[in-house]
Amino acid sequence: MKTVFVTVGTTSFDDLIVSLTSEEVVKALIHRGYTDLVLQFGRGSFIPDAHSYPGLRLEAFRFKESIAENIQSADVVISHAGAGSCLEVLGAGKPLLVVVNDKLMDNHQLELAKQLQADGHLLYCTCSTLAETLCDMDLSTLLPFQPGQPENFAQFLNKAVGFV
Repeated sequence: MKTVFVTVGTTSFDDLIVSLTSEEVVKALIHRGYTDLVLQFGRGSFIPDAHSYPGLRLEAFRFKESIAENIQSADVVISHAGAGSCLEVLGAGKPLLVVVNDKLMDNHQLELAKQLQADGHLLYCTCSTLAETLCDMDLSTLLPFQPGQPENFAQFLNKAVGFV
């Protein structure tokens, strides 16, 4: 079994959940050998039907006390570009594909995703390029993120969002 875990954190990012359950993305996941899709859909209003995706077992939930176990058991994590979610997944040493919400105004998430991709720690895309990214991605090229220096991450984040 190969598992994809998806998290939107505490936000609502229905476009990501809709994209992930589209026929094109489901086919891409199955083609890459994934068998299980676990979706944490947060405050979203779109709740996928677990029986609508032949070839892929689907589990969906709104919130849990902790998603650490889901992250640890995943072969890849797909996440919104929130700093907390990115840091948790990268700190767990899991391959990360970040999907930037391009509908946000003053999108600092894009700056964070671009920098972390430039540093080789993750891949990023938008909902409209998700299927293509899944088909083309090479997770073996990702570099480990060295946790343990939160002040460096805070400094980077402040610079990325223009506070420095």
